[in-house]
Amino acid sequence: MLIETVHSPADIKGFDTAQLTALAAEIRSGLMNRLSKRGGHFGPNFGIVEATVALHYVFDSPKDKFVFDVSHQCYTHKILTGRKDAFFDDAHFGDVSGYTNPEESEHDFFNVGHTSTSVSLACGLAKSRDLKGESGNVIAIIGDGSLSGGEALEGLDFAAELGSNFIIVVNDNDMSIAENHGGLYQNLKALRESNGSHYCNLFRAMGLDYRFVADGNNIAQLIEAFSAVKDTDHPTVVHIVTQKGKGYAPAETEKENWHWHIPFDPAAGQAPASDSGENYGDMTCEFLLKKMIADPRVVTMVAAVPVCIGFTPEKRKEAGRQFVDVGIAEEHAIAMASGIAKNGGKPVFATHSSFFQRTYDQISQDLCINSNPATLLVNTASVYGMHDITHLGIFDIAMMSNIPNLVYLAPATCEEYFSMLDWSIEQDQYPVAIRMPCNGVHHTDKPVDTDYSELNRYQVTQQGAGTAILALGDFYQIGEELAKLIAEKTGTAPTLINPRYITGIDEALLTQLKENHSTVITLEDGILNGGFGEKIARYYGAADMKVYCYGLKKEFLDRYAVADVLQSNHLTPAQIYNDVFEGGKE
Repeated sequence: MLIETVHSPADIKGFDTAQLTALAAEIRSGLMNRLSKRGGHFGPNFGIVEATVALHYVFDSPKDKFVFDVSHQCYTHKILTGRKDAFFDDAHFGDVSGYTNPEESEHDFFNVGHTSTSVSLACGLAKSRDLKGESGNVIAIIGDGSLSGGEALEGLDFAAELGSNFIIVVNDNDMSIAENHGGLYQNLKALRESNGSHYCNLFRAMGLDYRFVADGNNIAQLIEAFSAVKDTDHPTVVHIVTQKGKGYAPAETEKENWHWHIPFDPAAGQAPASDSGENYGDMTCEFLLKKMIADPRVVTMVAAVPVCIGFTPEKRKEAGRQFVDVGIAEEHAIAMASGIAKNGGKPVFATHSSFFQRTYDQISQDLCINSNPATLLVNTASVYGMHDITHLGIFDIAMMSNIPNLVYLAPATCEEYFSMLDWSIEQDQYPVAIRMPCNGVHHTDKPVDTDYSELNRYQVTQQGAGTAILALGDFYQIGEELAKLIAEKTGTAPTLINPRYITGIDEALLTQLKENHSTVITLEDGILNGGFGEKIARYYGAADMKVYCYGLKKEFLDRYAVADVLQSNHLTPAQIYNDVFEGGKE
């Protein structure tokens, strides 16, 4: 096999076109080996194999610097830069992450997992190169879906200002995660249909030179185009048209389903059948569809990740104009939701916790200063959520709970979640965010409140004495286990509290606890710095109350096991009991 001779990009320089094409096929076999057994981003990686081979054939990495947008399409790049064992040898799967990583290789320059960033990052590399009087090409690789993100457009707008070598490869497969949304895609379509010659060209409008490659999976065409722009003295866009999922029929036809995929049987083209049971995505979708049918003012909004709340293509069609996908434009979504609410609509915007990080200014300025009653569903906001360093959902409490006017709720059970969601949609006083549970679907047979307008009223679920446990959201179940353990070992049942509100404290209840409690334990599924527990500890600062705050250290975790993180942060009931009642003795 040719791949056995490739240890660095230099090893493919002597290959002819036929050999490079054969190499691409071998690379796909390595991708299939890893992705079918481990899962990961399938469509993006299968679609860009030929383009990556051609880039490394023409350019000289790492002197010539590649920046992959999102970088979930970097697997071929990793194979060609000394990391092929992580794809062909099962024992080495854990050697690499699913994104570019400078700790792995000198050929990677950034840890990147969020979209629309490559042009800006690469602009910085090019600017520094020019200031130092160095040479070399800087190449940003960005997908068409990523172009809808504001930072991508900001980067494109600035790129012409560089006035020096800068190459932007636009990988156009006419797809984001789902279908593309936005007016600029009409222009991309026109460029594709005119072989790049349409009179309206958004890239030329930005002051950039432009080349078009009709078949972005044709190595010969790619080499010709890349060779023509290598070492140029001005910014240039190379617009290539590729097929997402190229080389695997199920991924070519079902592009959305195969953007990312769990482990599967390559012959069958599907994952083994399993009883997945209840999940909050599907249940949220069904709940919102019923609300939209009953009230035309209800609108569900997403930002390119519709299935995060269960909206498959069929469900999106059912929702019709009351479902809005803004593309990769979370900031726009928040501001638009504020406008919808201001004009009497009932918007619900859902996305992942780490993606909400992009929207701090819009939540603060456009939504909360104006106190417009929009609903934000914060998904995977948990240690139980996404595990990659670029997609951590554990920073939301510190970020969002300190924005004035926002009501941030943390349900402890399924019934409470949907009750909070229903209240939020129907109320007209507050901007509300709700942390979607992420630790499985936990039901309760106890009544849950239907009105949360009396803010910051915690719920005592077990009355006790001596010790009070404030167990927030996904950690409520840990609180239940801890309460049982304390009662068993001490003979005195503690008070167990479901705080529900992340954005404020229940002063009346906290004051009442002073009467027959000497210890308070807080549990939160997020970082402790700036979090919920600190609010409680600060309240008791001048009182004779011992407060123990349990949560996560402020750190970037990567590809972690949840059990290991809970253990290292002393978040098991046994560890907490030992800390509080036995002085930390193991």
